[in-house]
Amino acid sequence: MKTDSIFYRLFQELPDIFFELIGNSPEIAANYQFSSVEIKQTAFRIDGVFLPQTQEQPIYFLEVQFQEDLGIYSRLFTEVNLYLRQNQPENDWLAVVIYPSRSIDTSPITHYRESFACGRVSRIYLDELGESASLPLGIATIKLIIENQDRAIEKARELITRTNQEIDSVPKKQQLLQIIETILVYKFPSMNIEEIQQMFGLSELKQTRVYQQAFAEGEQKGKQEGRQEGKLLAVAPMLAAGLTVEQIAQALDLTVEDVKKAAQQSE
Repeated sequence: MKTDSIFYRLFQELPDIFFELIGNSPEIAANYQFSSVEIKQTAFRIDGVFLPQTQEQPIYFLEVQFQEDLGIYSRLFTEVNLYLRQNQPENDWLAVVIYPSRSIDTSPITHYRESFACGRVSRIYLDELGESASLPLGIATIKLIIENQDRAIEKARELITRTNQEIDSVPKKQQLLQIIETILVYKFPSMNIEEIQQMFGLSELKQTRVYQQAFAEGEQKGKQEGRQEGKLLAVAPMLAAGLTVEQIAQALDLTVEDVKKAAQQSE
């Protein structure tokens, strides 16, 4: 499973989940911008960095580690120190390493024990977070990544039900459902997206009035404009409603590549 890309998408689209995961208020996410950062002139890349908008709040460095790596902490501290040297931020910093389980965390911390003792670096073991039903929805979604296929079916259905019941915002609901869908695609590689949508009832959302209205409005907007620019303007609201790139391309008579470019420009 390409866990790095899943976590990157999860925290980029729904950064409040990260702050819930580390025990902070999810509202803090509004003060941060999340990205992956490459350290200039080196081969290092930090999985994720939450950059605050003010100097009073700390920078959060994030690493996701799903395989044993005896050099994870030496690499992490090297990356952080290089970032601090190159960017010279005045902010304090904290680091979080996410593991599927404690058994994967085998790297010695002898040279960095003070940073762990004072809480500057913390570790999260997903299998120790508790039962999904008792966790906040976002954290329960993260736990889906480590479930085996049998439990993933049950837990995914629970998450989809909770998402539909607990999230009022249609765009946010669709974001979370699409992330759940993405996790399931990786967990069930022998199934195509249509089979997964049918199996877990994800296709039902596409039959709702809001979804159909957004599809119709986007399609009509593109046709009324009668120009490439007008069609491209319709891409963002149609994506927010949950349409796939392929569906939008078909509705607006665009290429899939054109739709992808328009989606990137609207981010």
